Amino acid sequence: MNNPAITNLVISLGAMQIARRLPLEDPEFITYLRIGYVSAQLISFGIYFYILTKIWKKNDLTVLKYVQPASMTNPDAKPELVTSTVADYDASETKKSMRGLFIGIAMMGFLHFYMKYTQPLFVQALMTVKGVLESNEAKLHIWGSKPEGPLSRPFKTQGGFMESLTGQTQGPQTDAAAIKEAEKAGKKND
Repeated sequence: MNNPAITNLVISLGAMQIARRLPLEDPEFITYLRIGYVSAQLISFGIYFYILTKIWKKNDLTVLKYVQPASMTNPDAKPELVTSTVADYDASETKKSMRGLFIGIAMMGFLHFYMKYTQPLFVQALMTVKGVLESNEAKLHIWGSKPEGPLSRPFKTQGGFMESLTGQTQGPQTDAAAIKEAEKAGKKND
């Protein structure tokens, strides 16, 4: 069970079965559940801050060049050449993940306080911490994995659920031909 999509599914289903047996009508239990959810979010932010401090401490100034694909939402957008350092790239990816936590908190706030759903608090408390500990940044800076294969920078992004099961990835192009083409296109526009 090395595939995160499958482990997410198994943990979600297991957590939902456990949550069904919890006294979700008891106001005191709901208070504890809220405290647990907020604690999980704070732990997740703490882990990301720890990762950021490790990134800044290493300060890897290795140059990283890649071609960012054109945005599908903007039909006039063109692929863009990005030149960065490993430290800047890792820090920006970590900050992007932290913004994702805020979006998750906002969605959970809507589901819990407006829609009155309580069960997702339990499930998301588990899934958030799991997601942070399985992130590419955590694998590199906490668990000490080598930046090879799926952890080579820039990170390839998994598509939807079906793409993750088949192993298809998408994202920035790092091949020399794509970089050279983007450099030429950039010089033409100057």
